[in-house]
Amino acid sequence: MNVETRPLSEVTRRAVEVLPREIGIVDTVRFINQFTMGYGDYTEERAALFKDRTLEDVLSVLKATRRRTAASVKRSERTGRKRGGSTTHR
Repeated sequence: MNVETRPLSEVTRRAVEVLPREIGIVDTVRFINQFTMGYGDYTEERAALFKDRTLEDVLSVLKATRRRTAASVKRSERTGRKRGGSTTHR
């Protein structure tokens, strides 16, 4: 059996061409992301981000965000609009 080995750049180009057609763009991105390395130092960034916050502070922000989201969904349901639709800002 004789198998031709293609350059990796060609294999990558072909995969990026075929995958979205076969499994969809979202799953293609998810698939590719599992092979990419992150960057930065998560531990250091997390420490800097939450340096002056307590657990109670973080939970308070999370709960407020959830309440706003729930209220927005209810308003959208009442008006018949879907989430993420265009809005007019003044």
